Amino acid sequence: MNTTSSRSTDNKPITDLTTQRKIPPMCQHQPPCPTADSADREAALLVAHHPEQGWSLLCNGVLLFEDTGELLPDGRIIAPHRPLAGAQVMTAA
Repeated sequence: MNTTSSRSTDNKPITDLTTQRKIPPMCQHQPPCPTADSADREAALLVAHHPEQGWSLLCNGVLLFEDTGELLPDGRIIAPHRPLAGAQVMTAA
């Protein structure tokens, strides 16, 4: 009985491993959307929208939640920043 495998094995050392994944940018259109680090990151286009679950994925990789909280692609959390209900705007007379 032949116990050798017909599959070839790669015995090269594993030296090129990295802990960071190579993720291509989601924004492939022109003009590009604001980056996740920019102040206007919420202006990026929607990639996925799930109102029944309360979140949306933006083109720049930001997860935007219905309570206005955000999860950035690098794992940082932006606390909800809803306007205060019933706040009155002061105007000059």
